[in-house]
Amino acid sequence: MSRNEAHLVEAFLEMMSAERGAAANTIAAYRRDLIDYTGYLMGKGSGPTSADRALVVSYLDSMKREALLSASSSARRLSAIRQFHRFLCADNIRGDDPTRIIASPRAGRALPKVLSIVEVERLLSTAEAEANAEGSVQKQAMALRLYVLLELLYATGMRVSELVSLRRAAVMRDASFLTIRGKGNKERIVPVNDRTRDAIKAYLPTLPPGPFLFPSEGEDGHLARQVFARDLKGLAGRAGIASARVTPHVLRHAFASHLLAGGADLRVVQTLLGHADISTTQIYTHVLDEKLRTLVETHHPMADEE
Repeated sequence: MSRNEAHLVEAFLEMMSAERGAAANTIAAYRRDLIDYTGYLMGKGSGPTSADRALVVSYLDSMKREALLSASSSARRLSAIRQFHRFLCADNIRGDDPTRIIASPRAGRALPKVLSIVEVERLLSTAEAEANAEGSVQKQAMALRLYVLLELLYATGMRVSELVSLRRAAVMRDASFLTIRGKGNKERIVPVNDRTRDAIKAYLPTLPPGPFLFPSEGEDGHLARQVFARDLKGLAGRAGIASARVTPHVLRHAFASHLLAGGADLRVVQTLLGHADISTTQIYTHVLDEKLRTLVETHHPMADEE
């Protein structure tokens, strides 16, 4: 990517961050997508200010032919490219948008992987037992941290990035709610149950001074989500659950699915998860579909007739 193209990409990303409040992870993904895209254009003797529709389609087709991206990832990459070209048009850097009539790749939406309530209880019980077991100071501290992380995740359905960067001020008061700062710097309030609050109370006195609930000596100052994901997989193995089935995101799915199965309203779950659009939350309606099917089979007067 030439210096001029790099400047255009960075100007676009700065706009996405400053004007639209895009999250750091979104900015990083867009940067990777656009660096790859502009690199392809350069290889074809073109660039973002001169590429036509045929060249954009050629780029997307090359990704598909080489099986480098799934349909969902291709759609996300096209979204980044489309927004980039709209930005160039809005700033009068070019007069036309070559992505205007390009259709997004379609993909079936996979159902989220979900752990059963029994499996989640087994994870929590194992984590709690390890947090209360005797051991070195360091081992006990890590076990207690993992237990609190797990309790908070399943109690609130937070995104893993929101969880690991949670500030201590959010839980210092003896309150029944947490204020979570999510995507786009938007805040939402979620309730916390007594069990999770008790776990946090036991954990707070073990912490050194600092702003984060899960501090680390790394650059960000808080626990890396990769470290939590690794520790969670280790816990799953010790709890007798296949580690491949357990990730922080799967626990977020479990939180939503178990709430809906228990009768929670879809709009309430949308608010708790921090989804901007109800359509994102509707992926969990498979839980409601199963519940309704069971209800009819159990209670319909003709259900037992063949």
